[in-house]
Amino acid sequence: MESLLIVDDDINLCEALSDELKEVGYEVNYVNNADAALVYLDNNQVDLLLLDLKMPEKDGFYVLKNLKEKGNNVKVIVLTAYADVKSAIDSAKMGASDFVSKPYDLDELIITIRKVLQRIQ
Repeated sequence: MESLLIVDDDINLCEALSDELKEVGYEVNYVNNADAALVYLDNNQVDLLLLDLKMPEKDGFYVLKNLKEKGNNVKVIVLTAYADVKSAIDSAKMGASDFVSKPYDLDELIITIRKVLQRIQ
């Protein structure tokens, strides 16, 4: 079973998305800030990270930068309400595998998750 970590400051979104993804067979955990994400990733194996870019204090780019510096090659899908071309390009340069706009369409998100996870195998 593939494991996913959701990183988003919106706890309601984390809970809802976690429930939806568990229903289709993923092991899902979530945290609501960048520092908690990095601590979690230091201590747990994760197949895919669903990462919000805009969070208070430290944003998703901070997480991407730290992952790159640590050599952590976890696959990342950026999930953000502030979708623009520059953010998509910048996140891809920092290692993100894909980019999904909020509000997300669950079916499209699941297809994107499967596509990114298949690249691992």
